[in-house]
Amino acid sequence: MSAASGIIIAAASASSAEARLLQDELSSALHAISGDSGRASFDAEVPDERGGFYVAKNGAGQLLGCAALRPLGEQGGTTAELKRMYARPGNAGVGAALLAHAEAEARKLGYRTVCLSTRMINTRAVAFYRKHGYAPVTPWGKYVGAAQSVCLGKVLQRG
Repeated sequence: MSAASGIIIAAASASSAEARLLQDELSSALHAISGDSGRASFDAEVPDERGGFYVAKNGAGQLLGCAALRPLGEQGGTTAELKRMYARPGNAGVGAALLAHAEAEARKLGYRTVCLSTRMINTRAVAFYRKHGYAPVTPWGKYVGAAQSVCLGKVLQRG
């Protein structure tokens, strides 16, 4: 668990009621931006020991956002994929806190790199990740040849 600026982030089940509520909000927001909810790219029912789902709350227990990690590539690999990153609107600092937490968890799990994919049309997300050190990487899987997507990655600094 980490706490920054009154934001409390803890591991949670991706299939919990709180996690599902946040993922539903994220899916609605993504659908409004791009016409695709992003649901097909994440299965909450398939947890992984080298991954996790994280929920952010404020001191009063109100939900603020979520993020997930899962392995990318071969078993035992050194790259994690960031999924289902979401901060409720009007909660400054939540996205940055969730990203920092996910990166710290990735380091603990033995990953050296974190990658993600987002839609090019989601310019706020692209700018956010670029601001936090993510740069274009070679697309993988279903993102190969997907002109609407941008794949970004970051080499993690050893903590």
